[in-house]
Amino acid sequence: MITHLKFATVPSSDQDRALAFWTEKIGFRVITDQPLGDQRWIELAIHNSQTGLVLFTQPGHEDRIGGRFNGSLACDDVEATYRQLSARGVEFVGPPDKQPWGTFAIFKDPDGNEFVLGSR
Repeated sequence: MITHLKFATVPSSDQDRALAFWTEKIGFRVITDQPLGDQRWIELAIHNSQTGLVLFTQPGHEDRIGGRFNGSLACDDVEATYRQLSARGVEFVGPPDKQPWGTFAIFKDPDGNEFVLGSR
């Protein structure tokens, strides 16, 4: 029986730069950082979630760097998180947007990958 999503991958052109962004600016922590071919397998923990992020680009998928992440990251308060991350230098596409279904904001990582940050 499937119990949860273990991880999602984030493609990166520079794993060291991506690692610094996700740990220092976003606040995730490293679960593992191991060599894997020409890259490293870098798995990050997201606060107390069972799902993690992996900073790894599948060979042949380099064209996916700089796209929209197919998912959404959740937080308790989008506006407060927007202010906190903006103060740390995280680039947002625009300010939080309130909709009938919830509030969201979109931020970018150093590779230009875009991530939706939404309320629960």
